[in-house]
Amino acid sequence: MTPPQLDAARSALALVLPMRHPADAALARFFRDHPKLGSRDRAFVAEAVYGVLRHLRSLEALCGGRDGRRLLLAWLARQGGHNLREFEPLVREDEFKWLKQVKAARLDDQPAAVQLDLPDWLYQRLEATYGARLPELMHALNRPAPLDLRVNPLKTERASVLARLQADGLMAEATPWSPLGIRLKDKPSLHKHALFLDGQIEVQDEGSQLLGLLLGPRRGEMVCDFCAGAGGKTMLLGALMRSTGRLYAFDVSEKRLNNLKPRLKRSGLSNVQPQLIAGERDSKVKRLAGKFDRVLVDAPCSGTGTLRRNPDLKWRQTEAGLAELNAKQAGILAAAATLVKPGGRLVYATCSLLEEENEAIVQAFLASHPGFRLVPAGAALSAQQIPLAMADYLRLDPVTHGTDAFFAAVLERTA
Repeated sequence: MTPPQLDAARSALALVLPMRHPADAALARFFRDHPKLGSRDRAFVAEAVYGVLRHLRSLEALCGGRDGRRLLLAWLARQGGHNLREFEPLVREDEFKWLKQVKAARLDDQPAAVQLDLPDWLYQRLEATYGARLPELMHALNRPAPLDLRVNPLKTERASVLARLQADGLMAEATPWSPLGIRLKDKPSLHKHALFLDGQIEVQDEGSQLLGLLLGPRRGEMVCDFCAGAGGKTMLLGALMRSTGRLYAFDVSEKRLNNLKPRLKRSGLSNVQPQLIAGERDSKVKRLAGKFDRVLVDAPCSGTGTLRRNPDLKWRQTEAGLAELNAKQAGILAAAATLVKPGGRLVYATCSLLEEENEAIVQAFLASHPGFRLVPAGAALSAQQIPLAMADYLRLDPVTHGTDAFFAAVLERTA
C-alpha cells in the first residue's frame, strides 16, 4: 500500500460514488484515463473500490458521511486486511488517531440494515423472505465471487481443460453441479490464454450454466434465447445442441449482439442467428409465433443475486425502478410464451433475490395463461442428470450452492 495507490483509489471512488453509471463502466473509464497505472496498482484500486461499495452503508455510519478518503481508509483498516502500523507513514496524526477508533468500533447499536450494508427498502423485502438466513446470505454476497469457467463441449472435455490449467499452475477444480463448469481459486487474466483464444473455455458462473442445462435443448430443435445479452447462455445452448438446429439470439441492444459475434467465432458454433429486436412486441417475434421447441427468458432484473460481482446495484436500484422492472418482466414473459409450440418448454429466470421478480411473475403468468403448466425444477434437473435437489423452482445462492443467486421456473405449453 503506497501513497500513489491511495490517491488513485480515492480518485476512482470519486468517479464511482455518484452512482451515475455502473461501477464496472466507471472503473473501466478511470483506468483508460490513467494508462500508466501498473497491474498491481489497478488490482489495488479495483479491490478497494468494490470493497467500499460492498460495505458502503456501515462505512458511512462509521465515517459520518460519504467522504471518499475516509471511506477508503476505513475499509482498508476494517475489511481490507491491513494492520494499523501500515497506515502510520501514510496518514496524518489526527487521521491515524481517528482510524484506530474506526478499526475498533462496533456496529451493534446500528439498525440491521446498516449492519448488513443494505438500503432500508431492500432490507425490508429480503428480511421478509429470508428471515434468520439473511445475515449469512448477505455475508456471502458481500464477498468477491470466484472465477467460474465453462468448457465448450464442441471442442474439448472438462478433464482435459482441468489438466491443462493445473499444468499452467492454476488452482482449478470441477464445479459440483454443472458438468461443464470449472472454478478457479484465484482470478488470473485469461483473455490471452490459448484455451480461451481457441474457444475451449468461456467465463460463466456455474449458476448461469445451470439455467441453460435446465432448458435442456436437443439436437435439431428450434430454440430461442429471448434476452441474449452478451451471449454466454446462447453459446451454452448452441453447444448443448451440438451446433445443429436453429438458435435465435434476440436482444434489444445492437452493441451487445455485436459483442457476441467474436465470441461465436471462437466457439465454433454455426447454428446461432443473432436478431436485433425493438422490444418484446417486435414483428420478428410475431412472425415466429408457435415455432419454438424451447425458449429461455433470462429477464432484465434488479441483479440482487449478483451483488458479489456488482455491489453497486443495491445502491443504484430503487423501489420505483423495481416496479418498472416487474411490468417489463411480465410483458417479456408473455411475449416469449407466444413463441413456444405445444409440448415446448419455456424457462423464466432472473438473477434476483426478490419474490416480486420471481414467484410473483410466474404465478401471475400461470393464472392468465392456462395453456401452460409448471414443471418441477428438480425433475428437469434430474432429467439432465444433475444431482441438485430442488422443488418447484430453481433457487440458487452463494451460501448453499457457491453460485450467484439465481431463480428459474420451468413452464411447459400444454395447449
